Amino acid sequence: MLARVWSAALVGIDAVKVGVEVDVAGGLPGIVVVGLPDAAVQESRERVKAALKNAGFAVPMRRVVVNLMPADLRKEGPSFDLPISIGVLAATEQISLTLLEHTLFLGELSLDGSLHPVTGVIAIAAAAQALGIKKLVVPSDNAREAAVVKGLEVYGFQNLGEVTDFLNQPDCYSPLHLDGTEQLFAARQAGLDLKDVKGQVHARRALEIAAAGGHNLVFVGPPGSGKTMLARRLPGIMPQLSFEEALEVTQIHSVAGMLKNRGTLVGERPFRSPHHSASGPSLVGGGSFPRPGEISLSHRGILYLDELTEFKREVLEFLRQPLEDGHVTISRTRQAVSFPAKFTLVASTNPCPCGYFGDTIQSCTCSPRQREQYWAKLSGPLMDRIDLQVAVNRLKPEEITQQSLGEPTEAVRQRVEAARKIAHQRFQAAGLHCNAEMQSGEIRECCQLDDSIRSLLENAIRKLGLSARATDRILKVSRTIADLADDEALKMAHVAEAIQYRTIDRMQ
Repeated sequence: MLARVWSAALVGIDAVKVGVEVDVAGGLPGIVVVGLPDAAVQESRERVKAALKNAGFAVPMRRVVVNLMPADLRKEGPSFDLPISIGVLAATEQISLTLLEHTLFLGELSLDGSLHPVTGVIAIAAAAQALGIKKLVVPSDNAREAAVVKGLEVYGFQNLGEVTDFLNQPDCYSPLHLDGTEQLFAARQAGLDLKDVKGQVHARRALEIAAAGGHNLVFVGPPGSGKTMLARRLPGIMPQLSFEEALEVTQIHSVAGMLKNRGTLVGERPFRSPHHSASGPSLVGGGSFPRPGEISLSHRGILYLDELTEFKREVLEFLRQPLEDGHVTISRTRQAVSFPAKFTLVASTNPCPCGYFGDTIQSCTCSPRQREQYWAKLSGPLMDRIDLQVAVNRLKPEEITQQSLGEPTEAVRQRVEAARKIAHQRFQAAGLHCNAEMQSGEIRECCQLDDSIRSLLENAIRKLGLSARATDRILKVSRTIADLADDEALKMAHVAEAIQYRTIDRMQ
């Protein structure tokens, strides 16, 4: 007899519906799996046979052919154990076939028939809902993760026996219902507070502008000036994730197998900080079966590169295309996979190899040639894509010993959210989220210049040798500064402040 069960395979963070066809016919006993299965799927033959036997079901002593379609799509991972088992039971008429047409199955089986969680469930659940699937059957440890997706009936079970009871008597079971908004609120945690940062008024202002406009930022300063401390407080002043954004972030972490709590959405903006020894593929993603890298895991959050000049130049060049396009495409022989990568790049670096160039206390021991070679590690096109280049000076003694606290994170975030709201209303028709995403058309429309501002900008271009891209970045930052001031038109002060955030251009 022939039976068909539905499952799904991941392609990037998207899912493709996979039909699991099982045919039980005459021939030597055994299970054959076809349809481009990887090693883990091939090994499911033995897991399925042992699980069926130990769960009390009859294992057919005939030839069983399992076809995973579409046949030209590579299938990987142990999530096909459960649908193959259900297909074998359906083909041998040991379960009811009523629910199979509109139900999708996922799950790894142990030899005793119990179900173990798999990765990427929330991405598959979102795709299943879009494809018109009504019911999703997953291991109980994955149920809360999948139930976040609206419009889908999710059932979680501990073992194969419970799944077959559900198929034979569906009225005895109820789907799991969760309020995604409540889950998002519960997942939010209090982060580091900006009030603990002493002094650094200029750097704090840059953080606020970066958060309000989604701008890339680099801090340049001597060791111990507080660059890392400042960067780690940026997520706290950024707007809270919306439900749609949280769903995107959770899908990426689920596909990567990095979802810490399967019962909730990722409620905080990601903050990823790879070591400077990281390779290019670890940043952008890769592998024989592509998986998201650090830049995709930073989607809707922050990618922090500490000691920027210690990264290999060729590794940093991998960032150029994702910073511009907001996604990364990984091409392999059989397929090309695209991962979202709309992140804010935050970096920190010393001003020279010894770290003390321009310091008011300790003298720099580096030669001009050494400083030139040091900055040569950062290409011009990469630095053009960093909107805010901020000098962070060593704290004064009176600033170190002061007892008063700075402005708290909550107060800054309120201003940031107000500015983001202005930008959202402005770009609602264009589908943009923040000023940093503006293209040439939006810049011309939203950053109109009078004669005095144009003259100031032309002088800055000549003096600093700015490229057209760097000039556009200045205008984007100016638009954010105007939004923070609740000004509709750009003013001279807005553009002048934005020009001041080109520290590296002035150093070279």
